[in-house]
Amino acid sequence: MYDNNLEMTGLLLTAEIYNKIEELQVDDLFADLRKQYWDIKEKTVKRPIVVTINDLQELYDIKDPDKVIKTLPFLEFEEFGSTIRITVLDLAVKWIAKHEQGIDYIKSNPVLAYYYEKNHSLDVSYEESKQDNEPKEVSRQWADSLISQIGNQKDGEDLLKLVHVMVPEEIDQTIDKLVLNQDQKDEVNKMIKAIQFRDYLKRIGLLEIGKLLFVGPPGTGKTSTARAMSAKLELPILEVKLSMITDQYLGETAKNIDRVFDLAKKMNPCILFIDEFDFLAKTRSSDENAALKRAVNALLKAIDEISLIKHRVLLIAATNHPQLLDSAAWRRFDDIVDFPLPDTNMREAILKIVISEIEGSFDPEEIAAITDDYSGSDLRMVVREAVLNALMEERTILTQDDLIRAVGEFDKRTALKYVPIDNR
Repeated sequence: MYDNNLEMTGLLLTAEIYNKIEELQVDDLFADLRKQYWDIKEKTVKRPIVVTINDLQELYDIKDPDKVIKTLPFLEFEEFGSTIRITVLDLAVKWIAKHEQGIDYIKSNPVLAYYYEKNHSLDVSYEESKQDNEPKEVSRQWADSLISQIGNQKDGEDLLKLVHVMVPEEIDQTIDKLVLNQDQKDEVNKMIKAIQFRDYLKRIGLLEIGKLLFVGPPGTGKTSTARAMSAKLELPILEVKLSMITDQYLGETAKNIDRVFDLAKKMNPCILFIDEFDFLAKTRSSDENAALKRAVNALLKAIDEISLIKHRVLLIAATNHPQLLDSAAWRRFDDIVDFPLPDTNMREAILKIVISEIEGSFDPEEIAAITDDYSGSDLRMVVREAVLNALMEERTILTQDDLIRAVGEFDKRTALKYVPIDNR
């Protein structure tokens, strides 16, 4: 935390420098400032940035900005418009540099790091500061700008109904909270490197990278991993279920598929996550009707034509039923990532994460041993049941017996799924 004087002066100096130096881009602005001044229609922060009393109150919860301003001789409050500005730039620059937290503040602010690195002999790095600063694509404002633009286009509102857009700052399920096997970890790291070296891959003509197929039973982490990759790669994620884009009249499905892929290209850089991939890309039979054939062909063609390297779109498809996919669907993907049911060690690791914030005495190893064939989602459901059962007794401290009882209840409920209904 920085004191009010430093935050106020830092904001004003950042605005002053950003307004004057055209070379600086919107990604150079620190996240809170960028969100405060973001223009949805223009998809950027417009120059000049004008700082008002209201901005200081919203950003830093400064109750009496005028009182703080009076303590700093290089600031001036203009009653008309309630704006604040720097009157003597050099004084503000020197004041921040001498502040006890000044160097740390400058290092956290790419605009100031750029200025001080070029004009003053301070040990700061613009490149390092920018690398640590979250990009605009992380924020909801960036996504909303694109959504607003697309929504105003012909059929734009109908197109946006087909997808669910999430941004990294809204995702809680991060990579470090997932239990992945080594193959899954390696695939995530490959995509990180592919994005990092995208220009190199484009230069050498290696374009068929960034199309992943996640396969595995329900609840094994396919969707969670796709979202966690969104957070890790700092890219928005567009989620679509193929069943949702299948029109009541099948003839519209091919058009909807094209619309979704066009939307991903317009919202680049991003992740396009297609769930229920087997819904259309299934083994094609000879009696298939012409509309369904067109839809399947449209999907496969769209996959062929999208590229992480050219369009900055990482494509991830997921299926619970890989046996339904034909060879034409399989060969569209450069990597297949298997999501099997977790083994005993993975189940124990998942349980440790899920119960980490719950007070009580537990033995995750014992629970892992009695939950064979449970998915990660099943294990979370068990813990949920244990917590709710304890709350029924007005307890917030759980025991091992609570978890064991919840496993038994889950097993009974699962068995009921397979009991035939007697309609007599």
